[in-house]
Parts: sequence; C-alpha cells; structure tokens
Amino acid sequence: MTVQPYLVFDGRAEEAAAFYEKALGAKINMLMRYKDSPVPTPEEMLPPGWSAKVMHMALEIDGSVVFGSDGDGEATGFKGFSLSYSAKTQEEAERVHAALAEGGETQMKLTKTFFSPSFGMLTDRFGVHWMVVVPQ
Repeated sequence: MTVQPYLVFDGRAEEAAAFYEKALGAKINMLMRYKDSPVPTPEEMLPPGWSAKVMHMALEIDGSVVFGSDGDGEATGFKGFSLSYSAKTQEEAERVHAALAEGGETQMKLTKTFFSPSFGMLTDRFGVHWMVVVPQ
C-alpha cells in the first residue's frame, strides 16, 4: 500500500509547481487540465473560466511523488499536517529551508536538536507546512 499526499492549491497549482521546481528541483511527471479530461467535467462543478486549471498533477521530489490540483473552486486550507523534507547535508537543508520560506513564514530556524544536527519548520507561500531535517 502507498499513501501519497494530495494538495489542493485553490487555483494556484501551476504557480505552486513552478515554485517547487525552483525550490526543490521538483519534476512535473504529469499535469492534466480540466479541459483535457477524457470525460468532460460538468460545468456546474467548476467556477467560470476554470477549464484551463489543473485537474491533476504529479510532482516528483527527490524520488517521492506529491499529487495536486487546483481543486474545484472551493476554498481550501492546509491544517493539521506537514510535509517533511530529509536533506542529505546541512548545506542542502539551508538551501531548501531558505527557498521554501521565500514568501512564506519561518516557525523555526534550522537548529541542532536532540534528534537532528539541523531541523527547522516553515509555512510556504501556499500555506503548506514543511519540516526540513538532516537525519542523524
């Protein structure tokens, strides 16, 4: 069994994908727009003008896959979870933490903890909470 995060970006999925490409080196493995669906989405399910929005995308981040979409026009929020990024080095952790924090908010700067030589937490510009850690 595989459990994968699925993030809904409330109309900002393409912007988020470009941000994660730059910040994390993410690769867009798949992106489908509502207008490209083999089964048309009923008009009443989407706000006007959303046919070019992202129905589904798959982002690969260092071997892990995160799914996402623009949603269906209903406001969403990211609460009660975090995505954890395991960096291989202190330098990578610093780069990733700074990149993800751009336009977002840092809750905890990278610091040495009892479980990691470097651990920090932030919320990115899309409201996604991240933990950046260098494993012990």
